[in-house]
Amino acid sequence: MSSERPILIVDDDRALRETLAEQLTMDGSFTVVEADTLAAASSRLAEEDARFEAIILDVGLPDGDGRDFCARLRKNGIKVPVIMLTAADDEVDVVRGLEAGANDYVAKPFRLAELLARLRVQLRLFESSEDAVFTIGPYTFRPAMKLLQEPLKNRRIRLTEKEAAILKFLYRRVPKPVPRQELLNEVWGYNASVTTHTLETHIYRLRQKIETDPTHATLLVTENGGYRLDLPTEHV
Repeated sequence: MSSERPILIVDDDRALRETLAEQLTMDGSFTVVEADTLAAASSRLAEEDARFEAIILDVGLPDGDGRDFCARLRKNGIKVPVIMLTAADDEVDVVRGLEAGANDYVAKPFRLAELLARLRVQLRLFESSEDAVFTIGPYTFRPAMKLLQEPLKNRRIRLTEKEAAILKFLYRRVPKPVPRQELLNEVWGYNASVTTHTLETHIYRLRQKIETDPTHATLLVTENGGYRLDLPTEHV
C-alpha cells in the first residue's frame, strides 16, 4: 500500500471522470480507479485483492441506475462510503438515493473543493464507525472497537485508545516511516508535558501484543528516527 487512499469513480461522463481523477490524484491523498458503467464497476470490485475506501457514483449510467447499484452493494456487505452524483437535486431524488444506502448526495454541477471536503468527511466518519476494518499483517484491525483479531490463531487482542490511534496513523502512512515527534503530535496533540519517551513506552507495549518476537520487530519497525508498519505492498 502507498499512503494514498483508493477511490472508485463510476461515471459515464469521461471529461468529468478524468477531471475528478486528476484532482483527487493531485491532492496527494488518493489513488483513483475509473469505471464508465455499472458492469465495469462490478468488475473492478470483484478483482482479487480489490479494496476501495470510498465510491463516487453517478446516478444515471448507461446500464442502470446508480441508486439500485448502491442498494446491491449494501446488500452484498460493502459498507464503504458512497457519494452519489446527480443532475437532479430535488428532495424526492435525494431521499431515494439516501434510502438506497448512499452516505451523501452531490448535485451537478458541483465545485471540486466541495466534493473533496465531503469525501474527507465521509472517510473520517467511516474510520470511526464499527464497520471500518483494516488488514495489518496477520490481523484484522477494527479501530472503533480498539481490537485486533488474528483469525488463524482465533485470537483477539484488546488495544488501548492510544495503541489503536498509533496503529491507525501508521497504517495511513505505509510504506513511509513516521517521525517520532509527528506521531506524538498526532496521537497526543501538542501537549508539552508528553515526551517521546511516552510514545516509546506505548510502542514497546504494542509490540508485546502484536510481534511474534518483540525484541526483533518485523511488523512495527523502527526506521529513520521513527516507526512504520512493514506490510506487503498489495495489502490494500
